[in-house]
Amino acid sequence: MNEHVQPAGGPLFNPLAPDFIRDPYPHYERLRTIDPIHVTPFGQFVASRHAEVSLVLRDKRFGKDFVERTTRRYGPEIMKEPVFRSMSYWMLQADPPDHTRLRGLVVKAFTARRVEDMRRRIQEIVDQAIDAVIDRGHMDLIEDFAFRLPVTIICDMLGIPEEHREVFYKSSRDGGRLLDPVPLSPEEISQGNAGNLMAQMYFQQLFELRRRSPGDDLITQLVQAEEDGHKLTNDELTANIILLFGAGHETTVNLIGNGLLALHRNPDQLALLKARPELIEGAIEEFLRYDSSVQMTGRVTLEDIDDLGGVKIPKGETVLCLLGSANRDPAVYPDRPDRLDVTRTNVKPLSFGGGIHFCLGAQLARIEAEIAIATLLRRLPDLRIDDVENPEWRPTFVLRGLKRLPASW
Repeated sequence: MNEHVQPAGGPLFNPLAPDFIRDPYPHYERLRTIDPIHVTPFGQFVASRHAEVSLVLRDKRFGKDFVERTTRRYGPEIMKEPVFRSMSYWMLQADPPDHTRLRGLVVKAFTARRVEDMRRRIQEIVDQAIDAVIDRGHMDLIEDFAFRLPVTIICDMLGIPEEHREVFYKSSRDGGRLLDPVPLSPEEISQGNAGNLMAQMYFQQLFELRRRSPGDDLITQLVQAEEDGHKLTNDELTANIILLFGAGHETTVNLIGNGLLALHRNPDQLALLKARPELIEGAIEEFLRYDSSVQMTGRVTLEDIDDLGGVKIPKGETVLCLLGSANRDPAVYPDRPDRLDVTRTNVKPLSFGGGIHFCLGAQLARIEAEIAIATLLRRLPDLRIDDVENPEWRPTFVLRGLKRLPASW
């Protein structure tokens, strides 16, 4: 450790501290420089450089081992808590062969062709959202704009009837804490249980509806798979629909919100993108890199690891991969990684993860963000964000996003 880069007070990695949530990037830089494989007070190994993060995501010696990892942190009773039991069925937390089977059932809904076919529908939803507020002269870019699009699209895909959707538009966005690397308090667990129960009750009713009247949607497909020789248990079905619903909007809301904030904090880049709308596709990759909606993902060592960034890691240990830090590693982005540059080439952000858990909805999220941001710049060219300096971040670390982002024009 270089003596002259002593951490400026406090622990190197304290992801729920307000200044960390406001701007994690200086903290990441310290980690990459001082302690690239850092061990937390909870005994987790934190990887902050691109080389180690991308290796862990793709290497078969690292897996999820969710039940073992969670039991180790909370004690043997934890899997009786409904919210943890539900999460244990998520394909996101599963290892092969369960992961392979679960993902195989839903992957068809997210093929490139199916997603490309949704462009018209995405454009229509974005235009409706702008039409609804354009005469008011102000809106909250999160609630009135970024939020409605991915929620509507995932409701379309899952087959949630129009008349049920209002509750989803109004539903709170406080599930993010479940993914943070800091243990949940008993209150947070019971809150999680309550939310999980509500979702389970709703989706069970929807499954019944789709068994009786099938549609051209993902829930119908999965209900039919469930009946077709038990490819899926009811618990797996419910848990993975909850996962797809959450993953299908949370992260895209944040991609659109974080991207718009980054543009407005960099007026030269905003002007450039307005002048050259054809740059939008590359700009989305840069937004993903610059301020990722998902800052971290975790793996467990499935065997002893002799050397990860010079550190030995025994079997069964948790490795936290800081995607947001890897995305700004100067070893991969030598040209001022902390700068937003919508013309940057060779951007390959790790924001969607990697390996077998690479995000199913990556292409859908890109297209949603592309159409949303391009349309907003085109239709509301003089839009201003009220406070670009001190926006209100959500108090979660793994899912990085804004609570609200008021703007006017």
